[in-house]
Amino acid sequence: MFYYLFEYLAENGLPYLENLYKFITFRAGMALILSLIISIVFGKYIIGFLQKLQIGEIIRDLGLEGQLKKQGTPTMGGVLIIMAILIPSLLLAKLHNVYILLLIICTIWLGMIGFLDDYIKVFKKDKEGLSGRFKILGQVVLGLIVGVTMLFHQDVTVRVTAEEAETYDYEILDRYTSVNRITKDTVEYAKVKTTLTNVPFFKDNELDYAKILWFLDYDIAKKFVWIIFIPVIIFIVTAVSNAANLTDGLDGLATGISAIIMATLGILAYVSGNTLAADYLNILYLPETGELLVFAAAFIGACIGFLWYNSFPAQVFMGDTGSLTLGGIIAAFAIIIRKELLIPLLCGVFLVESLSVMIQVSYFKYTKRKYGEGRRVFLMSPIHHHYQKKGIPESKIVMRFWIVALLLAALTIITLKFR
Repeated sequence: MFYYLFEYLAENGLPYLENLYKFITFRAGMALILSLIISIVFGKYIIGFLQKLQIGEIIRDLGLEGQLKKQGTPTMGGVLIIMAILIPSLLLAKLHNVYILLLIICTIWLGMIGFLDDYIKVFKKDKEGLSGRFKILGQVVLGLIVGVTMLFHQDVTVRVTAEEAETYDYEILDRYTSVNRITKDTVEYAKVKTTLTNVPFFKDNELDYAKILWFLDYDIAKKFVWIIFIPVIIFIVTAVSNAANLTDGLDGLATGISAIIMATLGILAYVSGNTLAADYLNILYLPETGELLVFAAAFIGACIGFLWYNSFPAQVFMGDTGSLTLGGIIAAFAIIIRKELLIPLLCGVFLVESLSVMIQVSYFKYTKRKYGEGRRVFLMSPIHHHYQKKGIPESKIVMRFWIVALLLAALTIITLKFR
């Protein structure tokens, strides 16, 4: 909203404001500061309110050191994270940007699902919370919304050379001539509708989902690409959202990792939306995605601010209200900037947490069926509890997982040139 206010004031007697609001980095910095202030200042009031309503975490005794001490710690703190993301984004981002609107929808949608899940657990005293099928249904619907938007919205475009646009017969929305400042050559470009995405580790790092339907003529494949694209998007949104939820088991673990992941995605969004950077790095130039840096900054600020109260020993838990939302936003963000194939690397901690649960459950069922008694691969899953069972202090586990997340983030950035 401030963007439009500054724009109005710049046009009506205060032209120097144009030097502020038009810079994405300025608005991103303000979003980071504002989200931090909201989290830290309002956090204590929200925690007090949750305590007054006796909205406390119900802890089952799993034999973990210090676990029962967390009994009654306020939960549903994800409301604070959501508030700290949405307010700066609404105030400082361009609200006519389709990508910003899509991320706002993701935040509200998954926040509602997570809130309902926590509400049932806390107020209805049902430890299972929202039925798994309804939770998955909500994530599938969101994945469908993201997929359909990416496929059909006219503002979702990719810049390619005019020659490439004509070769593959992409739907051209705009054609223009530009000077490539990297090579000093004049190049004809076109904004097109396409299902192109970036592929890491390969020189020609582009994949068109339509080419997966190799057995069809390309023109026909483009019409039926949704058969591949939509399920992939639904799977990514559902998988990452649930993986973040599984990771939220130790004080500050999911919050810190989410901030690291979003910082990386913010960098990728900025270079993808910058002509010079995209040309230099030989990645897809995605018009208007640079604006996502404002949302990413708000997300990072919300997570860091939440750590003020969520770091060990936690004064509040985010609950499913926060964890489902953080995971879903990360998935949608990666899809929007067409870096979804980097998720297994960038979100490696989330991936390992999910795999540890799947391996544990599968092996337990297999051995119970074969030997009459269930056996386990890990002392406990998700894997962060395995290390707790081995006697490693909770704060040390969290810090080491953060270090691994930082390493994976660095490797993800390196993939921009490592191919």
